[in-house]
Amino acid sequence: MTLDTSCLNVNAERHQRLLAANALVLTHIAQRAPLVQILDCIVSGIEDQNPGIRGAILVLSVDSNHLHLCAAPGLPQDYLDAIRGVNIDLRAEVRKGEANRAAQIEASQFWPGFRDEALRHGLHACAAFPIESVAGGVLGIFVVYSQDGHPGGNTLAQAVADASALMIIAIERAQVEIWIENAEKTLMESETRMALAIEGSETGIWDRNISSGEIHYSAGWWSILGYTGPEHSNRIEESYTRIHPDDLDYVQEAIRDHFDQKTENYVVEHRIRCKDGHYKWISSRGKVVSRDADGKPLRMIGTTTDISALRTLSDRLKQSVDLISNLTNEVPGLVYQYKLSPNGVANFPYVSGGIHDIYELSPKQLVDNASLLDTIIHPDDLSAYRTSLEMSAATLSPWHLEYRVLLPRQGLRWRRGDARPRRLPDGSIVWHGFIADATERKGVEIELQGLATTDFLTQLPNRRYFMAQMQQELARIRGLAVTDTAVLMCDLDHFKAINDRYGHATGDQVLKLFATILLDELRKDDTVGRVGGEEFAVILPGVSASEASVFARRVQLRTARTPLRVDDVAILVTLSVGITVMRATDASVEASLFRSDEALYRAKANGRNRIEIALG
Repeated sequence: MTLDTSCLNVNAERHQRLLAANALVLTHIAQRAPLVQILDCIVSGIEDQNPGIRGAILVLSVDSNHLHLCAAPGLPQDYLDAIRGVNIDLRAEVRKGEANRAAQIEASQFWPGFRDEALRHGLHACAAFPIESVAGGVLGIFVVYSQDGHPGGNTLAQAVADASALMIIAIERAQVEIWIENAEKTLMESETRMALAIEGSETGIWDRNISSGEIHYSAGWWSILGYTGPEHSNRIEESYTRIHPDDLDYVQEAIRDHFDQKTENYVVEHRIRCKDGHYKWISSRGKVVSRDADGKPLRMIGTTTDISALRTLSDRLKQSVDLISNLTNEVPGLVYQYKLSPNGVANFPYVSGGIHDIYELSPKQLVDNASLLDTIIHPDDLSAYRTSLEMSAATLSPWHLEYRVLLPRQGLRWRRGDARPRRLPDGSIVWHGFIADATERKGVEIELQGLATTDFLTQLPNRRYFMAQMQQELARIRGLAVTDTAVLMCDLDHFKAINDRYGHATGDQVLKLFATILLDELRKDDTVGRVGGEEFAVILPGVSASEASVFARRVQLRTARTPLRVDDVAILVTLSVGITVMRATDASVEASLFRSDEALYRAKANGRNRIEIALG
């Protein structure tokens, strides 16, 4: 048997061109090249591997659901001019969560017209592949063209699939940069730093001994400035002389703020003088890693990135791989890989340095023992955490969850997890994901929820929240054979007279005092709400009308015996109460509220300071 050496040579040559093309794309990404340039490079690489095929990438706009042409280096200009201004609405074309999105695109409303336009220019638009983000959304589509209408087969599909990760990185990077420009809130700023760190390029490392005033640089750091090695002293004072005079105060202030623990990380961008005397821009990130017992900084380690110079392909291919690993350790969050084997054994093949802040563990601890995570997640959230992972594994759907953790140093914190699963040939499932700190945002959500459900004056639940509890209670008793739930409507007698005589401020104090009395008399499962000006409603689960009357009488007596005192004047308040029992046959919660309100009306009509039970 003889080998076709010419075929082998062609394949080897094609493989070498593929490696070179991928290396060039990685370099463009690391150098933050324009999106069009990066995507053009990707398309050219696919076309090179598939003779007779031409490709185009249409990208989804950040602020709309319309596609626009972004890259098509091998297509004729007259055709590009014809489709460049065409907006394609993708909202109704591709449904999230469905598997065969390529088939959806080719069966969509826009595709026939798009295909016909290509035919008018002698091209066959024969296939479309979705470009999907990690979260499962569509970033754009890759359109395949040919002269003869042949779609290219499995070889082309595999080439597009292999290049999809680079497309996703490039498109999402461009989207993040647009988002960065519009970010105004603190949470967005932290996510912006993450995006910039991932997309930057580490080239130098420094290690500063703060006590001795010495700072040691790696060879890569010196090369940024054009030196072949250390040619200056390692004193920090000397390093300040290389910083541009207009930036020096800003840099020193940022360092002082970090030393004083006013900032979590030291992050600056400034100009620095090179060996030949010209200035270039660099970005420096660092963190104090050692402090004494008084909190005084002892040691600080960080990285410096050249953000002004281009990198050559031959020097950066390996560094691009190292870049991803190194930069994830600088991200304010946890980048990880989680693997579930067919036998049920789970492990973390990779976790970034962000695990120190997210879980207060070292990467090695979690890699060696994945079950440690179960001891950190809040017991009340552990079941939801496991169930959500099981569902993601069963359906291969993106995993998303917000949950609490209990940490030795930080205490109770909220975490937000996002990951996308993929089944491996051996049946294992691997997730690539990111865990972020959601504590601040959850605190805002909880505070806003409290404002939406709480009466500001009395701090009791407001009418909206009370009605929601009524709905829940009605649903509960409908599922039970026999139950008693009393509903009470309470009204402070002659409250308007109190407001007129003593003023609204005093009236407010009366309402707050009565709210305190009500709360003191309630059990754990009871619910109270302020439903009107001086009207309060109460739900007493498991309580009959007669038992509710005893409760109401107790509140009446306590209210009468607890007058509000203002300037040595005792303001006496009496209470009228209407009582009914919620029924499983009630059409809605309004039915029991109507009956208790009628009973309250009779109590007021019969002289006030009375308790009336609804008839029937």
